[in-house]
Amino acid sequence: MLENKVALVTGASRGIGRAIAKKLASQGAYVIVNYIHSADKAQEVVRDITAAGGKAESCCCDVSDFQAVGKMIEELLAKHGHIDILVNNAGMTKDQFIGKISEEAYDEVMDGNCKSCFNTMHHLAPHFLERESGRVINMSSTSGVLGNVAQASYAASKAAVIGLTKTMAREWAGRGITVNAIAPGFIRTDMTEVLADKIKEKTIARIPMQRMGDPEDVAALASFFASEEAGYITGQIVCVDGGMAI
Repeated sequence: MLENKVALVTGASRGIGRAIAKKLASQGAYVIVNYIHSADKAQEVVRDITAAGGKAESCCCDVSDFQAVGKMIEELLAKHGHIDILVNNAGMTKDQFIGKISEEAYDEVMDGNCKSCFNTMHHLAPHFLERESGRVINMSSTSGVLGNVAQASYAASKAAVIGLTKTMAREWAGRGITVNAIAPGFIRTDMTEVLADKIKEKTIARIPMQRMGDPEDVAALASFFASEEAGYITGQIVCVDGGMAI
């Protein structure tokens, strides 16, 4: 259980982030629902959590913006006194073949998916190190493990998250801070629901379990990584993908 823990979940207004926020709250954590555009959806997550007896608040911040993240962390620590769990879930994709994707789009995906993780960990580092505790869960992807056609920016950014996760796990291992990553596969979210049926069928055919996953499948693992039971696990990249990356 996560009573008296404060969890910051980035990109938590929908999809996997929404499921993680709800799961952590159900375990007793006070959840900060970060968002950038979807204020209504973020507030809906907060209402769902409080209606179920949990505690949460929403927080608008572009986590790809270094200075904005620093201000957010400063304000949250001043308000709550501590942050115990960081889930770097915010992300985006702009799929395109490498000869066609613009430099601006490539940089935007790299910043949104990887630099955002650096930003939050950088600004929380003094707090985690002073307290000698903390749980960090970074969201990678099976695309970062396997690569994927027309996803040069997305796969590169998610592979970078893996390298960042392993590095910070080594850097913080002796200070009571764990850093792990989850690599979701084909999960039923807004991002995948808009895909054409033919693409869905082709992708599902590559999955040994022959079906898509649900956001709750990822949230269950995130909750475990955030718990005391996972205190001796760090630097791990776990695929939640129905066997896709075997």
